[in-house]
Amino acid sequence: MSMSGGGREPGGMMSEINVTPMVDVMLVLLVIFMVAAPMLQTGVPVNLPKANAQAIPDDQGKLIVTVPKEFPQNQTVYIVKTPFKMGDDFENALKGNAKLQGEHEVYVHADQELPYGDVVKVMAALSRNGGEKIGLVTDPLK
Repeated sequence: MSMSGGGREPGGMMSEINVTPMVDVMLVLLVIFMVAAPMLQTGVPVNLPKANAQAIPDDQGKLIVTVPKEFPQNQTVYIVKTPFKMGDDFENALKGNAKLQGEHEVYVHADQELPYGDVVKVMAALSRNGGEKIGLVTDPLK
C-alpha cells in the first residue's frame, strides 16, 4: 500500500478507515445511556422513617421488599419492583426467589405511615419463607 494517489488503491477504493462516524454514534449512545440510567433505578416511592442508623454498605444486588403506604387498602407488596398480593402469591414468589433462598437476607422498605402490625405481617412472611436476616431500611438523619 503506497501513499501516492491520496491513499486510494488503483481500483479507486479508499484504504483508510474513517472513524468520525463511529465516534459520533458512540457519543450519542453515551448521552442516551447517561440520561436513561437514573430513570431505570427508580423504585416504588416510599417515605422511609428517619433514624440515626448504620447505612447498608452496598445496596446494589440486595433483595429489597417494599411495603408502600397503600398496603392497608390493596395488600400489595413489591419484591424489587414487581408487585405481589400479600398471601399465597407473595409467599410463592419468596419461595421461588433464588437470591432469598441462597443468601437468606432481605431488606424491607416500609413507609413510615404504615401501622406497625402491617410491617410485622410482611416480616413474618419473609421469615417463614427463608428470610433469616431481615433489615429495616431508614433514611439517615440530616
